[in-house]
Formats: sequence, C-alpha cells, structure tokens
Amino acid sequence: MDYSHYEAFDFGRLSAFNMSTGYKKRSYRLHWHSYGEILLVGPGEPNRFRVNQNIYDLVEGDFVLVWPMEMHEIIDADREQSLVIQFSNTFMNSLLDLQRIMHFYRSLHVIHRSGHPALADQLRKTAGRMKDTFYSEEVNRELRCCMLLMEFLLTLDEHREEFSPELKQTAKDSCSDDAMRRLTMVTDYIKNNLTADDLSQTAMADMAGLSKDYFSRIFKHFTGMNYNRWLNMIRLEKATALLAEEGMTLTEVAMFSGFRSIPSFNRVFHDEKGMAPSEYRSLFVREGL
Repeated sequence: MDYSHYEAFDFGRLSAFNMSTGYKKRSYRLHWHSYGEILLVGPGEPNRFRVNQNIYDLVEGDFVLVWPMEMHEIIDADREQSLVIQFSNTFMNSLLDLQRIMHFYRSLHVIHRSGHPALADQLRKTAGRMKDTFYSEEVNRELRCCMLLMEFLLTLDEHREEFSPELKQTAKDSCSDDAMRRLTMVTDYIKNNLTADDLSQTAMADMAGLSKDYFSRIFKHFTGMNYNRWLNMIRLEKATALLAEEGMTLTEVAMFSGFRSIPSFNRVFHDEKGMAPSEYRSLFVREGL
C-alpha cells in the first residue's frame, strides 16, 4: 500500500484513521485539511514546525498536535523516522468526550518531552502500539487503531493539570451532569444555527436555564476558551469547510458561517489563521485536497 501522498488522504470516503512514516524529504509546504494530525518528532536537528502563526523548534520525542482545519507546515524536520497519525473530524465528533477534549485542547499544539516526561513517554508507547497495529495484518486493525487513538486522547486529558493556566481545570469550575447536558444542548444548537439572530452568551445562558456567570464559568471549563472565542472558532470551522465549495463567494461563506460583516470575517480569520480567507482557499485548491 502506498502512503506517500498522505496529505491528500480523503477521510470522507476512505477511513477514520491513517498513519505514515519513512519520507526522505525534510519539508512539507504550508497547507490545511479537514482532518487532524498528531506528529511524533523524530531524531536529529533541526525539527522545525509551524502551526497557524507559531513556529516550534522541537526535539525527538516531542509531539505536535494539529487540529482539523488548522494551517501547518513542516519547515525542516526528520520525516523518515518521525510518525504521523491522522484522524478524521468525523471521528472527533463521534463522541461528546472527544469533542470536549478537542475543544479544550484546541490551543495546545506542542507537548514537550522535557516539560512532561511521564506523559510524553506514555503517549509515545501508545503511538508505537498504533504503528505496530496499523502496519500489521490484524483483523479490524482500523478499529484497533481508533481504540488506541482514544486511549491516547484520554491519557492527554488525564494530564490536563500539567498545562498552562488557561487549560487548567479547577474544582470551582466543576459542574453537575445536568448542567453539562444543558451546555451540550446549547453547543449543538449553535453548531446547527450559526445564522440565528441572537447567539449572544446571555441568550445561550437563558436557553440553558443557567445564570450568565455560571454559564460563562462552566463553558470555559468545557471548551477551554471563553464563549466569544469559541463561537468564532465554530464559525471559522464552518467557514473553512465552505471555502472548499466551488462557486461560493467569500461573502456567502462569511454569511453562512454567521459573520455579520466581511471586515469581521477577515479580521477573525486572519487572527486565527494568519492569512486572508482568499489565501487559505488558494492553498486548498493548490493542494487539490
């Protein structure tokens, strides 16, 4: 089986999971796609990666996390002994806990082995088991790999206290199962009604039957970011998917994603992606993704 064109792998038609390794070329151009990637950094120096607007210099055993729809680039790194794990956005949306983990860690793109040695070692072992399974002739190997990917993400989530303050979960942010169900109802409503007249935090707190302050606190606990930034990220997720649609203008993309004006759309898009929507679309077309 030829995995040499992994960047064009179409998870919509083929699989929820893919893996690749063994490339001689040390770089891969700036691009994006609808699936996520986990990269286990290989040996040697340099190992330089870009995710969105940030550039990271890493060492063997570090991890790079690229969530669906994010700009990323391998600037100069070992690709022969590194490992690339790929998972579909559909896979991440299949379970509430996976959605919660992805939202909570959306701003986390690097796990440094030096800063989190026990976690990095545990994740490396799980990645190794994925590799052994993926390249084996086992029956149900895709299912087994997906189970190991869930184990990988669960392990990451169990170590959330190790990361920066904005990712930390504190006791005061804990909430009841009922409040969590209400919050899930609201987030599902937003995702399916991005063009609704009023998606303000006040309106959504009222919909959930919660006070605005309590809603704000548990929302950040659930998603890892404040309400307004999360809403913009969901709108951008919709916009990036629509940018792949032929014949849809940028104005239409903005409006269908819930942005009230083109300047607002361009500003939020550039702040998160580091480029204009038109540039982002041209990369999709160029890669033929």
